[in-house]
Amino acid sequence: MDIGERLRTLRERHGLSQRELAARAGLTNGTISLIEKNRTSPSVASLKSLLDAIPISMAEFFTPPDPAPAEAPRFFFKADQFHEIAPQDADPRPHVSLRQLGRAAEHALQLLHETYPPGADTGPELLSHAGEEAGIVVTGEIEVTVDGAVAVLAAGDGYIFDSRLPHRFRNPGDAVCEVISACTPPSF
Repeated sequence: MDIGERLRTLRERHGLSQRELAARAGLTNGTISLIEKNRTSPSVASLKSLLDAIPISMAEFFTPPDPAPAEAPRFFFKADQFHEIAPQDADPRPHVSLRQLGRAAEHALQLLHETYPPGADTGPELLSHAGEEAGIVVTGEIEVTVDGAVAVLAAGDGYIFDSRLPHRFRNPGDAVCEVISACTPPSF
């Protein structure tokens, strides 16, 4: 996906200048310009701030439209049918992968398969959005910060919190960390 082009199209569709979007998102208009020209890749937290300012969820941003209306509700998904909703680019730094099950816009619950390579994080900015989220660490370890409280969780450990509280996820370990998480309502 061309993140820069998608962001520019959405910004223009909502009648926002780069300066207006930057002010709403707490970023500089130079940063918006660089992202739209694909000269820099936003962190998960920065992209979330930008999309909240439009407003559109990350799930909606990254999920392609359905090619045709389904005849019947869909209940089952193969691994390759999940939607990646985290920015991915050629930057050599480790990328967080957030793979969404189904189309969040059609449900009251958003379910993610999250992968954090060693050193990967959601960005230096803390996330904050409507809803509640919970997760269970499947493998590795993850450092979770919620409203100033910090914990390192290992396989089998979990978390649950009000997503309006500022939060961040980071893999401080040497191994890949996998988390299965849920957010309700779908707002990420």
